[in-house]
Amino acid sequence: MGCALMAVFAYKGLDGRGKAVAGVREAEGAKALRVLLRKDGVFLTELREEAARGQKKAPGVEAKGLQREVDLAKYFERIKVGEIAVFTRQLATLLKAGIPLAEAMAALAEQVENPKFRRILGDIRQQINEGGSLAGALGKHPEVFETLYVNMVSAGEAAGNLDAVLTRLADFQDAQISLKNKVSAAMTYPVIMVVIGAGIISLLMVTVVPNLTRIFADTGQALPWNTQLLIFMSSLVADWWFLLLPAIGFGVFMFRRWKGSIGGKPSWDAFALRMPVFGSLTRMIAVSRFSKTLGTMLQSGVPILRALEIVRAIVGNVVLEKVIEDARVAIQEGESLAAPLKKSKQFPPLVTHMIAVGERSGQLETMLENVAMAYDREVELKVTKMTALLEPMMILFMGGGIGFIVWSILGPIMEMNNWVGQ
Repeated sequence: MGCALMAVFAYKGLDGRGKAVAGVREAEGAKALRVLLRKDGVFLTELREEAARGQKKAPGVEAKGLQREVDLAKYFERIKVGEIAVFTRQLATLLKAGIPLAEAMAALAEQVENPKFRRILGDIRQQINEGGSLAGALGKHPEVFETLYVNMVSAGEAAGNLDAVLTRLADFQDAQISLKNKVSAAMTYPVIMVVIGAGIISLLMVTVVPNLTRIFADTGQALPWNTQLLIFMSSLVADWWFLLLPAIGFGVFMFRRWKGSIGGKPSWDAFALRMPVFGSLTRMIAVSRFSKTLGTMLQSGVPILRALEIVRAIVGNVVLEKVIEDARVAIQEGESLAAPLKKSKQFPPLVTHMIAVGERSGQLETMLENVAMAYDREVELKVTKMTALLEPMMILFMGGGIGFIVWSILGPIMEMNNWVGQ
């Protein structure tokens, strides 16, 4: 048996005290090297294969095959919002217990299972050890920590209440995740019903209908309009499915492209707010997000103009974004927040009234929190009602489709029996 071929790796990492280390070491592979370094108390942050033992590099060529594989794996790694929320709450707990920030980051980096998140936390910890602020380190990873998060942390560091701000952030993230999960869970059953119904009808159109309609064609009799329509639809699905699927995909792509364009997005967002049933739900979710985010940021010490600028970017509707921007400009000119929101008629009267009361009483943050809680309950209730309404609608849809097929087939068959009887 020959010995396993060893490879030489150049690596960078962090030691147990958070200091940057680098070196070159032999190992059977990247995984083996990670294990060896972990035993030495080194957390690996960067890795590059230099050469296998006994092999020489070609002149001018750097062996980066393994590094490319690692980079490809990184491309598919994702960090979930729930992971960030857990990290935020744990960091708040450690800081509240009096543990220094660098040590708290080191402890959390070691227990994070997501490799990408672990690398990012290691980089943040290194920047903190080098004298950087937490907000500055977080801001270098915008794909993970959004502007709202960074600004709240910055305000917490400036005010000296970082642990309290992180707790509010964790509560905010948990509330957003909970609302999203409730909406997704409520919509799962109707979506499944639509998919199953469409699948059953497509199966009938492709397998059953062509065999039966072939009998009608042999009789040479004139067929009713519904049967002719059924035959046409069956032929279209059975014979041209390989064109229909790309056409549907292209249509969806073009619609999404138009919806995200400069001209299309305002039109679609305005229609989304006017849409029957779904329009009011869209508005409720946007108002809840606006109130919760603005209230959380104001409680954390973020100035209202900066907070409104951030909220405008995350509300998710161009029409409401314009209203929030107008409100920000109005506040710069000395007006209240409630006045421009009320003037736009895009925010419900109850919301603008509560904001006005909060401004007069000096409890705007509390009023915004109350609005968010009320609208979260309204969203949950409306989604429950909508789901209860959609279920019978889906059954009617499936029953109507199958009923049309049966009616279109049985009608000519009955006429054929009458013709034979005569």
